[in-house]
Amino acid sequence: MRPRKVPLRKCVACQEMMPKKELIRVVRTPDEEVLIDLTGKKSGRGAYLCGKLSCFKLAKKSKALDRALKQPVSGELYDQLEADFVKIEDEFIANKELVDEE
Repeated sequence: MRPRKVPLRKCVACQEMMPKKELIRVVRTPDEEVLIDLTGKKSGRGAYLCGKLSCFKLAKKSKALDRALKQPVSGELYDQLEADFVKIEDEFIANKELVDEE
């Protein structure tokens, strides 16, 4: 049996290719709402970020999410996403360690 192909995605901030499961997806839903999608299954246009806060700050500074989501992202929305990002960072790292053990 052949090993399964691992889907790769690029972090919009640091431009590093990583397995999809190791990245956090930020999605613009069809309702024009921008939010973090931990499941990776919500419908809409997605952009991927490393699980590091430094990458998120780089994306904010360079407006990488604006380009990736093809929609201007307001400063308030970046602040809200940053707060959400900090909250889920520990959960994301714990999930990533569980996947690595399997």
